[in-house]
Amino acid sequence: MRYGVLGTGEVGRALAGRLMELGHEVTLGSRTADNPVAREWATAAAGRARAGTFAQAAEAGEVVVNAVSGRVALDALRAAGAAHLDGKVLVDVCNPLAFEEGVPRLDPVESDSMGERIQRAFPGARVVKTLNTVSFKVMVDPGRVPGEHHMFVCGEDAVAKERVTAMLGELGWPTGRVLDLGGIAVARATEMYLPLRVRLSRVFGHEDFNIEVRLAG
Repeated sequence: MRYGVLGTGEVGRALAGRLMELGHEVTLGSRTADNPVAREWATAAAGRARAGTFAQAAEAGEVVVNAVSGRVALDALRAAGAAHLDGKVLVDVCNPLAFEEGVPRLDPVESDSMGERIQRAFPGARVVKTLNTVSFKVMVDPGRVPGEHHMFVCGEDAVAKERVTAMLGELGWPTGRVLDLGGIAVARATEMYLPLRVRLSRVFGHEDFNIEVRLAG
């Protein structure tokens, strides 16, 4: 499989690196072709790893992963180009999170979500929201957290969600621990979990935790 990963931060590099280790071809995209972080990553990874612009990464990927900050996601995806996203599964892992005087804030929140905004802006893309409820380390190594904890997916395209569930399985999330919550509007709920996750990380002193859903009986 060929993946285009947009974003050279910790999330993008973690996902790109793990996907490459699993045997996939990965292009790590950034705003400029000469981004030193992306080039250093591609050089160190070698083999199936490449660096390029957002547009080059989106064009190269059969599946595109949006791993940029939520506040700049739409700009990054516009740079990637709608033509390079049409018909493709677009995995959105971002959160519209910013810190104002040390307090985490979301925008949009409650009545909208970044997942929905991305789907509206790129109606030809098959957007699936997932992985945004855990740290980048847990994304690619769920075994860091003991127990049968869960991952969520939401989106409008059932086949796209099946494909993303298969990708999650490769990352270490068994199918039985991936919960399909429904349409892309559910991204409002998973994004709103972020301020709580930030607070929990401060209480625990680390981010190696996750949600486990248990049913009565």
